[in-house]
Parts: sequence; C-alpha cells; structure tokens
Amino acid sequence: MSPSGPLVVLCVNSGSSSLKTALFEVDGTTEHDLGRAAQPVEAGDQRAALDAALAAFESQGLPAPAAAGHRVVHGGPRHADPVLIDGGVLKDLSELVPFAPLHIPAAISAIDAVGARWDIPQVACFDTAFHHDMPALAQRLPLPDTLADAGVRRYGFHGLSYEYVVGAVGAAELGRGVIAHLGNGASMVAVRDGRSVDTTMGFTPAGGLVMSTRTGDLDPGVPLYLLREQGYDVDRLERLVDRESGLVALSGGTSDMEQLIEQQADDPRAAFAVDAFCYHARQHVGALAATLGGLDTLVFTGGIGEKGASIRAGISRGLEHLGVVIDDAANAAHAGVISTPDSRCVVRVIPTDEDRVIARHTGALLGRC
Repeated sequence: MSPSGPLVVLCVNSGSSSLKTALFEVDGTTEHDLGRAAQPVEAGDQRAALDAALAAFESQGLPAPAAAGHRVVHGGPRHADPVLIDGGVLKDLSELVPFAPLHIPAAISAIDAVGARWDIPQVACFDTAFHHDMPALAQRLPLPDTLADAGVRRYGFHGLSYEYVVGAVGAAELGRGVIAHLGNGASMVAVRDGRSVDTTMGFTPAGGLVMSTRTGDLDPGVPLYLLREQGYDVDRLERLVDRESGLVALSGGTSDMEQLIEQQADDPRAAFAVDAFCYHARQHVGALAATLGGLDTLVFTGGIGEKGASIRAGISRGLEHLGVVIDDAANAAHAGVISTPDSRCVVRVIPTDEDRVIARHTGALLGRC
C-alpha cells in the first residue's frame, strides 16, 4: 500500500452528447472498480450528466472522489502524456477545438463541471498519446512544411482503448498485431512490440473506417466539389462528414449496427450498410498487416467488436491469406479466442476498459501508483 493510502478517482469519458463515468479506488498497482454510470444528455449538458452520475454513485453509498481523470480525444502536437489540468492546459485545449470540434468542447465542459463541484486535482488523458511516437512515414501528410509545422499531421485515436488491450494481452503475445476498436467511432491500429506503428484515423476522428455517422476516408475532391458546385459551406460540410454519413447514409435509416443486423434479411439497404462496414474494415486489416509484414494477432474490441459475432465473421472472411480462420462456435459464444487451433493468426475478443486506464494514469500522476 502506498504511504498516502488509496485514491478515489472519478473517471470521466465525455462524448459530444453523453457523459460516461466510473469510480475507481487506486492504490499501488491495483485499480478497484467501485461503480459505473452512463447518462445520455443533450449535447453540451455535461453538468446535468455529471449530477445524474454522481447521484447514482451516492445512492450506492460510494465515496466522493479525491481526484478526477478525463478522457480527452485530441492532445494535438504538444501533449503526449497525461497531464495535471491547470489554466495552461485548459488554454491548450481551447486551442485544440478546431482539431476535434465535436469532442474537445464537451471535455472542457466536463472539466468545468467537476471543478465547480469539488476542489480536487484533475488529469487529462489523451487518446492520441498512444500514437505519438508512430514512425514519421505514418505521421506525415503529403502537405507543405508550413502545414506540418502547424500541427496538420496524422495523430490517431482510441489510444486509451489500445493501451488497455496491449496491457491485457501483452506485447510479446500480440506480436505483429492489429487491434480493431469498433463502435460508433471505429478505428484500427497496427502494433509491433506493443507500440503503434500505424493507424486508420488521421488528423481528426472522421477518417479511416466507415463509421456510424462519419464518412471515414473520403476523396478530398468530394468536399471541394460540394463547396464549389453544391452550395455547401463549412458548417454544412462538417455536419455531412460527422453526422450524416457512414452507416446512417448507406442504410437510409439508422446508424445502429444491432438494428442493421436485425433488419438485413428483409432490408437490402441495411444489408448493404453491414456489408460495406465489413468490406472496408477488411481492407484496412490487410493494409495494416502489410505495414507489419504479416499478422500474428487480430483483436476485436469496442461495442461492435465485442458483441457483433456476425461482424467479426464478416470482416474475417477473406483474410485467410493472412492466416485468419474463425471457429464459428467460439465466435458465436463471444469466446476470448475465436480462431481455430490451426489458425496461423490468433483472433481474440477483448472487452476494452478505457476507464481503468484513465484511473491508472491519474493515480500514477498523483503518486498513488
């Protein structure tokens, strides 16, 4: 036990229209999960979400937090490690709003909401940090130096989730690994020696895989055409890329993968959306495997990755040349390993735990780990 005793940490995961919270007791190398709460709210109403979550914790007799750790989607070029939040960090975050306009304002609101309720230390944990040391070839965009110097490069996201998975499996066991974090936001990372080698998201969380409402990778000529010929302005274009594309556009109805799977037998557009998600994800697995020079492990995580057996199967079909062979019974049962014993690539399903990583970093920064 550390001399100061255990630290109760409130972990705050801010979305653009929701707030998820967890309470951990951190001591030494241990993070004990005291409770979790998720409360959807109107966009930007972080205070209401926080109050609802804390009321749920208090009704269970749980202690008040002594510190708070926040998931912050974008750290920009400056932040590669968790950091104690002060006025300077808040100024940095406000300057990063153009990098992630859906997420950074919500994170700032959550930080303000916690600060208004308690005078406790708060820590920012950045989703981009896991990818900070990617090779230059993976980071640099083919743009002029002036833009690169201004921070316009590939950052990568879902880093807290990837960090958890690497820790859960072990770098040696992963070998040349591709981790697929599949949820409303979806991305993949190529990992070697436990470190990010390349990833599908780039400058913002809108690129890479087809997602629930985001385009994923898009020919840059498309937004130029829309601006020039279709009367779009920047706000309309941003709404299209982030809110009106991906699965919701392809299906013509819903962005919810569970609903699409249920509807696909009777609805051709739902079936097309599911097939498109698997098709593009499969392409990205192949590209990342090429970066690694082969594939030893494929990991599925995130809400869709953990629960969507048919999606895992749909992505894996066509990856046999990389040694991926799925055991249908194990996949249907959501087993920890869903590949056959003779599969050259081990395929795993691992529930992620970003909150635990936030608690761990917060405790370490405050001297409790």
